[in-house]
Amino acid sequence: MEFRDLKRQYRHLKADIDQAMVDVAASGDYIMGAPVKALECELAEYVGVKHCLTCGNGTNALTLALKAWGIGKGDAVFVPDFTFFASAEVVALEGATPVFVDVNPRTFNIDSANLEQAVAEVKREGVLRPRVIVAVDLFGLPADFGTLRTIADHEGLLLLEDGAQGFGGSIDGQRACSFGDIATTSFFPAKPLGCYGDGGAVFTDSDEWALLIESYRVHGKGSNKYDNVRIGLNSRLDSLQAAILQVKLNAFRNHELQDVNLAAQRYNTLLQPLTDKLTLPLIPQGFGSSWAQYTLILNDSVNRASLQAALKEKGIPSIVYYPTPMSRQTAFQHVHHYVETPIAQRLSQLVFSLPIHPYITQTETEIVCNALESHLI
Repeated sequence: MEFRDLKRQYRHLKADIDQAMVDVAASGDYIMGAPVKALECELAEYVGVKHCLTCGNGTNALTLALKAWGIGKGDAVFVPDFTFFASAEVVALEGATPVFVDVNPRTFNIDSANLEQAVAEVKREGVLRPRVIVAVDLFGLPADFGTLRTIADHEGLLLLEDGAQGFGGSIDGQRACSFGDIATTSFFPAKPLGCYGDGGAVFTDSDEWALLIESYRVHGKGSNKYDNVRIGLNSRLDSLQAAILQVKLNAFRNHELQDVNLAAQRYNTLLQPLTDKLTLPLIPQGFGSSWAQYTLILNDSVNRASLQAALKEKGIPSIVYYPTPMSRQTAFQHVHHYVETPIAQRLSQLVFSLPIHPYITQTETEIVCNALESHLI
């Protein structure tokens, strides 16, 4: 059994993907070719924003957003402590300071009350300038952007939506990657919408920021590529990846998002008898998830390592996202902690994720749940 079965997805989409790759190979237009611009238009329309600019990967997408805003030394950027390293890494690379914030114990996303406390502490100390909130759509579920927008507006902060895992999620029908002043996503192969290499995208309604990002992604170019007006990146999506993503986006819209949600519903039903041993994922009213991961919280009485080993013996993969909060990782050991993050630390010891993807069968979910039940009961 595959954790996220990309081979099965390829077999399902093979004819269209193969043709798309052949067409790009025959075109000779391999970097920023016609499929790139076409994909950007499709993505902007799907998400519901004015501009989409693709780039080399999801980490670069975050960097491009921060560069467009001029984030740098002396700036405080508020980041959830329980997420992938890139969300804070890009802040440090720009010379700014990540301020780690705790997360909601049920949604895993940034906790608004702890965020307000962190902002107040930074302002009270008076060393850093509060500038940006990074809100991660973790495991496919959008953050609480209604509350976050209120905080951002009240404090005069920019709101960056890190939708690396969130593409396809929604709140009251509005799609993820449209909630931030700028939003980003990743096309890493295992993401809800993934390519066959690296890729990413930036979304915004701002004409000004879109022009800056377009410049920054190609060496800071000006009116032409030999008139560079700022220091930028080499972060372009290649035509082959764009053509593959066009095929995959069509499948994502037509059935994959619906199918992965059906798989999550099957898990929820089958695992209900085990809720004295584990906590199921929570999707708040009005929210929709794209289920980048199906993540459970184990009770303290369950030995996670033993459970994972038992599943592995039966050919069932499981992964821990994330075993160490960012504030406890070596690279950030000298960063000042403005607030404590006990929920992030506790979750890192209790979470684990099961296989999920649009092509997982009912039989496979039953196998996984039966294996869990046999170990836990």
